[in-house]
Amino acid sequence: MRVKLQPAFVLHSRPYRDSSQILDVLTAEYGRLALVAKGSRRSRRGGSAGAILQPFIPLLVSFSGRSEMKTLVASEMASNPLALGGDRLFSAMYLNELMVRLLHHHDPHPVLFVAYADTLRALNDEGCQLHAQLRRFEFTLLCELGFGFELAQEGGSGEAVTDDGWYGFDADYGLVHLGSPSNGQRAAFPGSDLKLMAAGEFGEPVKSTAKRLLRLALAQHLGDKPIKSRDLFRRT
Repeated sequence: MRVKLQPAFVLHSRPYRDSSQILDVLTAEYGRLALVAKGSRRSRRGGSAGAILQPFIPLLVSFSGRSEMKTLVASEMASNPLALGGDRLFSAMYLNELMVRLLHHHDPHPVLFVAYADTLRALNDEGCQLHAQLRRFEFTLLCELGFGFELAQEGGSGEAVTDDGWYGFDADYGLVHLGSPSNGQRAAFPGSDLKLMAAGEFGEPVKSTAKRLLRLALAQHLGDKPIKSRDLFRRT
């Protein structure tokens, strides 16, 4: 197997042997892959061979191999590196951690790749609404992994969500009608906010609802191990 010039992003890397790295990469057509970058940590005149093998740099990578772990043959920048800093950097690290935790190797998700690249570009804008970008990506991730749910209808009955209704979340059914937020349920979400989210609104009007709902939905699949990037950026 030999693949040339595949659009990709590095999600994570770790040292390997004396001068190499193992890269966890997201590719456009092949999904998440493990690539060994031989000699990429070796110092050379003008910088190391792996200077561009960093997260958040749009890449074109060529790789080969028959085993589970492929060998990186060549890499080049597809466009300029993103200038992420502060909260925007922590937000991007959060996206990477989610995908490393939830994506299987060799499982292509071209829609998710585009959503990830678009989200990084949005985060590159200092004026972006961070929480809206993160919530929108979280929902796309759940849908791409087969864990999505309808935001405009109740999961059990299929009835439309109403503005004055209150809903809980069930991992098997999605949204379930509660009748009242005071019936002992810890997590209750107003139908008016859910309908806005169904229409594509993940910003300020639904900030609290979107954060609580999507964190609850993701928790079903992340398990008990904490998300490390949340320690850096509590607002995700």
